[in-house]
Amino acid sequence: MRLDRVWLQDVRSYATADIELSPRLTVLLGDNGEGKTNVLEAIGWLATLASFRGAPTESMIRQGANSAIIRAEGEREGRALLIETELVFSGRNRVLLNRQPLKRARDLLGVLRVTVFAPDDLDLVKGGPAGRRRYLDEALVASHPRYDALQSEVDKVLKQRNALLKGAQGRLQEEAAFTLDVWDAKLVESGGRLAEARQHLLDRLHPLLAQTYDAVANRPAEVTARYVADWADAGLAQALVTSRRDDVRRGVSTTGPHRDDIDLRIGGLPARTHASQGEQRSLALALRLAAHHVITDVTGSAPVLLLDDVFSELDPDRSDALLENLPVGQTLLTSASGLPPKATPDRILIVRDGRITLG
Repeated sequence: MRLDRVWLQDVRSYATADIELSPRLTVLLGDNGEGKTNVLEAIGWLATLASFRGAPTESMIRQGANSAIIRAEGEREGRALLIETELVFSGRNRVLLNRQPLKRARDLLGVLRVTVFAPDDLDLVKGGPAGRRRYLDEALVASHPRYDALQSEVDKVLKQRNALLKGAQGRLQEEAAFTLDVWDAKLVESGGRLAEARQHLLDRLHPLLAQTYDAVANRPAEVTARYVADWADAGLAQALVTSRRDDVRRGVSTTGPHRDDIDLRIGGLPARTHASQGEQRSLALALRLAAHHVITDVTGSAPVLLLDDVFSELDPDRSDALLENLPVGQTLLTSASGLPPKATPDRILIVRDGRITLG
């Protein structure tokens, strides 16, 4: 899988942009605020239908414009690939795949796969459990789009269950209790499958995580990752029975896959509280690269690797180690601080004043 060319119109800071990419390493250089990340964000949107910055789609449309167009041309499994999307400020986004309109925009999932590392990924290690759950869920969808439907089902069940609990106002009547039994059964079924898929994925990630951390950090360390579910011992069905009184009192679901976490450790100590900033940054990068390798293995095709400002908090040794251990396939990398001496990109693009030129 690779992208050869990307066109942008009215996307973020770009009125227009025509970007030719190398099949291996392309570097975008420019000062902060010049629009380097906007290019990666646009490519990422084609793969996930969302901004990896967490921004609403409307914010990707250039100020003053009513719509934006992202167009990408490349190759997938030996066949020509053309993705064209129009992001509409107030209306339905339109997507064409090889010039054929898609009935549902979500049918685009899995056509283009990307792995994104951004500065905010430090929160994978330092932040709360939500970011780590999202990391697993995004990797599941990249491995197979069917997991998007499973995640949507779990979200729907939790939304309905929480609405029922909130409406009970601390007192559960007989009819509401019967309805809660129904939602509990649905949560056990879909939530259990989601947690099982996450656990299976983490089992595959674990050995790769240790290897990628050693490579990126340029020094060996004992790195472990364990899936944590407070309901695992009793089982989700029994855990929901046990927590029902508290759920009714609080008006929210207090147990289930939406509360699960990953326990990350370096040298046996919690990485969130005991690792140095450099170790945490290396671990966050290792998490992304490990998922990249698993997705490549599962799908038979390497995702496009998007590395945003990756050198900003890596020391020279770690920067060189990263470049020496880039996975096979296509990589786009941005930097505001230049490149390490050992960097040998196949293509350098300069980003300045809303324009992209060959470096």
